[in-house]
Amino acid sequence: MALAEDLRRRARALKSDTYALYLAARHPGTPWYAKVLAAGVAACAFSPIDLIPDFVPVLGYPDDLIIVPLGIAASIRLVPENVMCQCRTRAAQALEGDKPVNRTAAVIVVAVWLAAAVLILYPLTARLLGH
Repeated sequence: MALAEDLRRRARALKSDTYALYLAARHPGTPWYAKVLAAGVAACAFSPIDLIPDFVPVLGYPDDLIIVPLGIAASIRLVPENVMCQCRTRAAQALEGDKPVNRTAAVIVVAVWLAAAVLILYPLTARLLGH
């Protein structure tokens, strides 16, 4: 039981830190390079569509279990401590409700997948059709 409670506590902290990074990406006291990384990590974490879908063997879950937490940790180190503290406080207050969803990130992820599909399928169809 202690392990399950510890995992729940860590998941809540990860969710709160992710939203705090979203806020930090919009904070004027955050350096531009930290804003870029924080915004990317938050967009990836809050996107309703995974960058790498979970059904893809071997690669599907590591983005959720490894890449996002590592991105969060790296982003937190880049954001000034006082800014991160303010953003964590605001995130804790805001997360009393539901998880925010970044629809822009979802559109970007879909666009990347469509572009990848075109880049892969176009040469294949051209070769099959003899063009």
